[in-house]
Amino acid sequence: MADTPDLRVMIVEDQAILAMELELVLTDAGCDVVGCAMDREGAFAIGDRERPDLALVDVNLLDGMTGPQIAHRLVQEYGTAVVFLTANPEQIPEGFAGALGAVSKPFDEMTIRAVVAFARQFIFHKTVGQAPRRFRLAPWLKTPPRDIAPH
Repeated sequence: MADTPDLRVMIVEDQAILAMELELVLTDAGCDVVGCAMDREGAFAIGDRERPDLALVDVNLLDGMTGPQIAHRLVQEYGTAVVFLTANPEQIPEGFAGALGAVSKPFDEMTIRAVVAFARQFIFHKTVGQAPRRFRLAPWLKTPPRDIAPH
C-alpha cells in the first residue's frame, strides 16, 4: 500500500456497535477513519470538514431514510465514493444516488475488506475491478468506461 495514499473513510451508521466494528476493520485494512456519524446532520458536518475519499453509508438512519441524500451530496460536492450498507436493499434508490454499490447486512470482515479494495481501485486508479462477493454493483458502473464518472 506504500504506492497509494491512505484511504480516508467516513462511516455513517446508527448502530454504535456496528460502527465501532467497521472502524476496527477499516483501520486494520490500512484506512484512515476520519469520522463516524449517526444521522444526516452529523454526516454533512464530517463531510464538510474532512472531504473523505470513501463513505460507508447505512440507508436507514436515526433520522429516517436519509442515506441516499447523504450519498448524493457526498458524491456531488466532494467526489466521495459511497458504498451503501443496508438490511433492506429494496430501499436503495434507482441509480444508487451516485453510490458505487451496496453491501447487505449482516456482512463479514472479508466482505468489507474486499469492498474497500474495490473502492480503492476505483478512487485512485479510476478503474472498475471485479465486484466483490455480496456486493451489489450500481447500475451506472455497468455502463461503458467513458461513462464511469457519476453526473
